Amino acid sequence: MKIVIAPGAFKHSLTARQAAEAIARGLRESALAAELLLLPIADGGNGTLDAFLAAGGQRITVKTTDALGRPLLAEIGLLPDAQTAIVEMALASGLEKLRFGELNPLVTSTGGTGLLMQAALNSGARRIIVGMGGSATVDGGAGALAALGAQLLDAYGQPVEACGGTLGAVQSVDLSSLDPRWAQVELILASDVRNPAVGADGAAAVFGPQKGAGPYEIRLLEAGLRHFLARLAAASGRDVLHTEGGGAAGALAAGLMSALGGRIESGVDLLLNHNGFDAALTGAGLVITGEGKLDSQTLGGKGPLGAAQRARNAGVPTVALVGGLDAPAEALREAGFAAVLPITPRPCALQEALEQADAWLADSARRLGDVLAITPSRGWGQ
Repeated sequence: MKIVIAPGAFKHSLTARQAAEAIARGLRESALAAELLLLPIADGGNGTLDAFLAAGGQRITVKTTDALGRPLLAEIGLLPDAQTAIVEMALASGLEKLRFGELNPLVTSTGGTGLLMQAALNSGARRIIVGMGGSATVDGGAGALAALGAQLLDAYGQPVEACGGTLGAVQSVDLSSLDPRWAQVELILASDVRNPAVGADGAAAVFGPQKGAGPYEIRLLEAGLRHFLARLAAASGRDVLHTEGGGAAGALAAGLMSALGGRIESGVDLLLNHNGFDAALTGAGLVITGEGKLDSQTLGGKGPLGAAQRARNAGVPTVALVGGLDAPAEALREAGFAAVLPITPRPCALQEALEQADAWLADSARRLGDVLAITPSRGWGQ
């Protein structure tokens, strides 16, 4: 029996690599004899850098800032081809870098992400993949562009501090100071988000609340994004206000598409293609994936869904081990999951679940292995 272990990250608890190792540990402790292949996955959000570098590459430590402008160190990756760099925006401008009481998209900025992108450019890469998930920001990419050299000016020609709450003060954008090498770089925005930058399903309305925005803040952010992206379009000639996916990472995607000509691609497809997932399915009898919570967002295009659908196309069943489950059984079957098993053994507080995720994930994998050991392999996936 060959089993491909391909989980995503369990947010605030386990990286995708740690989750894969916990599942493998549990299976080895079970009665099941199996060949285990670990292929941690990501979709552009948390864990993207680790997942891309799982098969090799170089890590480069960069001095950058968090979403509140505080100094920190973060890593970017350079793949073995030495031409492709990986930037995970969440490592600088992400929610997990802030405490709960610090969440406020009116004052947060993607400036730290811009510093990571500049480091990737300086690495000599000709192809830069920016993972777009897990942001603490709704600034339309203003902070990142300012860090890259763009000038955001008010009505008096003075610089505007780039953050979500100041977008309405930007009267003009000067892109002439951007590094000319960006014109020669293939910029790919890895994302699972289809939302546009603005509107009822835009960045402020849909993602603002999880970043600390209430109804008043959402109205300010929505107006600011519309205003800023219009000024940016005037400078770049690219109007992406309603482009599908532009709302990713607080509309960072829209800002980068407009100013730098970046394009959006499915984060999970990029990663699965990179790590040879389809080839790994040859001879496999099962795929085990998982994440912290499997819900409607997962079914909208996150990593476990991508793995399950590719496995189904290859005739291999997929089981998901998850921290929480909020999706109907019929939708899960239609999506390609043969089974979805929550790992929590009893009702508990969120903090306990986060602290025990490693142990509970391994225990669940052990129990799954014991069940598989007494289940005839003939007919799996039929």
